[in-house]
Amino acid sequence: MKPFLSIIGSAVKEGISDLYITGEHPTVARKLGAINFDNTDRWTHREVDELARQLLTPRQLEDLQERKSVDFAMSASNARLRINVFTTARGISLAIRILPGRIPTIDELNLHPSLHEITALKSGLILTCGASGAGKTTTIAALINEINTTRQAHIVTLENPIEYRFQSNKSFVQQRELGPHMPSFAQGLLDVLRENPDVIVVGELREPDTMRLTLNAAESGHLVIATLHASTPEEAIYRLCNAVPSEYQNEIRYQLASTLNWIILQQLVFLEKVGYRVPLLTIVRGTQSIKNLIRENKLNQINSSVLLSKNEGMFTAERYLDEYLVVRKTFIPYMHTFRPSPEASQDMLYQSPLTEREKPGAQSAKRHLLGTDATPIIVRNDHSSYETEHMLTINEDESLQELLRKMEK
Repeated sequence: MKPFLSIIGSAVKEGISDLYITGEHPTVARKLGAINFDNTDRWTHREVDELARQLLTPRQLEDLQERKSVDFAMSASNARLRINVFTTARGISLAIRILPGRIPTIDELNLHPSLHEITALKSGLILTCGASGAGKTTTIAALINEINTTRQAHIVTLENPIEYRFQSNKSFVQQRELGPHMPSFAQGLLDVLRENPDVIVVGELREPDTMRLTLNAAESGHLVIATLHASTPEEAIYRLCNAVPSEYQNEIRYQLASTLNWIILQQLVFLEKVGYRVPLLTIVRGTQSIKNLIRENKLNQINSSVLLSKNEGMFTAERYLDEYLVVRKTFIPYMHTFRPSPEASQDMLYQSPLTEREKPGAQSAKRHLLGTDATPIIVRNDHSSYETEHMLTINEDESLQELLRKMEK
């Protein structure tokens, strides 16, 4: 772990956004979008295996064995890390995204100030779209944190994995992760509607059931913020409308038209005048003209409508670049926003033993460790017989020092 923590610490100081570790290969770093090789740092296959073994929980190791990959998040070197462990021709590999421990604000991310309007909405659907690594999760975290600090609301997030951890402020924030806390996004959405939330965050719209349930949640009066992999606003709408059989597509178009508030398509571009990457947005707002195009299935006209709706706060990517990024005078540097910082949330992470399913034939030692069995643990001293007076009874409330003193006797 020491070499790993050292690499993370150095990466944070140097402004590196991603690290890749694989066996018998130089460590790879991504800085300002460019790939760089560190030929002085090379891990053996066994070292990578051991690193993965130390980073993963037993449940995650089972997932790795079954699916050949696993996603999780952790904290190290004053940074929040999102890690994907996966198998390749070189064996186990790790892709590490470095996140700040403190949640950035909308302004610190150099986003358009109109996004502040989203945090005042009480209902409707907000879609954030773009490729992996475009910063969608960070943008959503900034939106949720602003709601958390300005409104009294019940916020429930469904994520895979939990990247930014929230500390409840004015709002009550609860976070659920795919795997440890819910078997699927669809089940998480069914659960959340029974939990009286005001704001729902859906980390991934991929399966048709998840898409339909997300629209139902928005239609029932909640503010729903969701991510979707799409390269254009039209593609995002098309994917949602095709989540149901053709005979139901008219119904889902009307449902989408009645709930849609914003579509934000995000990518990162290198801006030469500042020397780092900034978000480039396409913004589509749920105006009456956009809603009518969705109902009438005229998706090919959405781009034209956006071009004609400058006064309603809509942007194509080209206009956003020319009319906002190019003319903006000051930007918050990337290194300032993503500098090392302690995590904002101090809540203790806890996995209840009530949610763990014990495998058939498992030994009762697990129950002892969880405190669910009253039978004391018996440890044999190597220099004694099995007679009762030489047995040591361990009280689960005793400290390690007290236990060592007993064993010395």
